[in-house]
Amino acid sequence: MPPRPLCPACLRPAAACLCGCVQPVASAVQVLVLQHPQEAGHAKNTARLLHLCLPGSRLEVGEVWDAAALQALLHAPWPGQAPGAAVRPLLLYPPTPPDPQLPVQPPPALPPDWLAQPQALRLVVLDGTWRKSRKMLYRNPGLQQLPRLALQDLPPGRYAIRKAQAPDQLSSFEAAALALARLHAWEAGHPAWVQLLQSFEAAMALHQRLQAASRALPGD
Repeated sequence: MPPRPLCPACLRPAAACLCGCVQPVASAVQVLVLQHPQEAGHAKNTARLLHLCLPGSRLEVGEVWDAAALQALLHAPWPGQAPGAAVRPLLLYPPTPPDPQLPVQPPPALPPDWLAQPQALRLVVLDGTWRKSRKMLYRNPGLQQLPRLALQDLPPGRYAIRKAQAPDQLSSFEAAALALARLHAWEAGHPAWVQLLQSFEAAMALHQRLQAASRALPGD
């Protein structure tokens, strides 16, 4: 049987296409998603949805990057930016407890004045399970050199289609959306925040419908 054609935008089969869930949102903060290869084809992954909702964002798949290539991803101006534009990469990552198997260097402090200029920020999101993202951090020293944005007082996750180890563990989409809300100072009813939330909930509802339809097939 020939493989099912995939949507060129969301890379999902036509019956599971996510594009109808997408509401594009303008962000002054650039977003760079570094996705672990094992997440790239995962049906429940939310990084592709995040990328589609944020025009101008970038999604790169890999576990280890050449040092020069990683520096370019983190620091080089993107299309549309002036060649000498300030680029301040900021890693979205929680405090890391010691791990003798995957030791990482303590991050530098986040300069307070960075948060006053969201247009200069490049939010770096590691997309993978906790262990996979920790390994990406460990294997790419350039990421360890970035100041970090750690989210505090997290709401319960809405990512019901994938099991979390704790109530405050969020999907990549949810964590990035909360980070963008903080960096832009979006209030709860801000249109951009509402649109991101609606996109996420629409994608979750689509996945749940597809799961229900699959279970209802004869012979299942």
